[in-house]
Amino acid sequence: MARAFLKIVSGAKEGLNVPLPDDAPLLVGRNKGDLVLEDAMVSSRHLQVMFKDGAWVARDLGSTNGTLVDGRLIREVQLRPGAEITVGSTRMVLFLATEEEPDDGAKARGLANQLELAWLLDEELVELKGSGDRTTSPADVIGQDLRLPPGIIAVAECVAGQDAGKVFRFTRGNVTVGRNMGEIPLSDPEVSRRHAVIELFGREMIFLRDLGSTNGTFHNGRKVGVTRLRSGDTIGVGKSVMKLNVKR
Repeated sequence: MARAFLKIVSGAKEGLNVPLPDDAPLLVGRNKGDLVLEDAMVSSRHLQVMFKDGAWVARDLGSTNGTLVDGRLIREVQLRPGAEITVGSTRMVLFLATEEEPDDGAKARGLANQLELAWLLDEELVELKGSGDRTTSPADVIGQDLRLPPGIIAVAECVAGQDAGKVFRFTRGNVTVGRNMGEIPLSDPEVSRRHAVIELFGREMIFLRDLGSTNGTFHNGRKVGVTRLRSGDTIGVGKSVMKLNVKR
């Protein structure tokens, strides 16, 4: 079973990581519990988070002001990695620290390299076809400029860190995350100048790639080199956490 924790991304205890025990529910409340939130909007016994039937589950305990998961009021719901839980003025994100398949990165990179150049800029296609330089590979061209697939709307919302609240809308299929540069410029000093790149080939074909950053890139709480993303996943760089939302 995956080890898991809640990262508090806003509220009085912002930045706190709360490990989730796998043998007993984690109780969240105002006056009692494993996680005590001194907030008038939080009930005395507000919420439990537990491992149940092979998945993490959030259960509201009849609180006065309710519990939101990904913006929806819930009684009990299974949580996916990156799920956002709101209790009073506190927002928490679920992180899973699972073992990555040893060949996951190779598979992801291989898929990216084999994709057709359907959304490349026309000028680049002409250059590629007309060039006698055989050292240039399709993967190199994709890395330079990738068109956003038609009908796709993609945004990355910064939910933790110095840039919390900022929303970055994709205008191209590959966006660079960096310190004060790139399509997603962050002011976090622990982010490298060219930290990571998100490559979006389609709604179900999205990849996150670390660019040799100093402090690493994290996908739903796991440190990765290359990994496949899904809408709703979280991306951690430095002390910043972003949530990816892709729709069409």
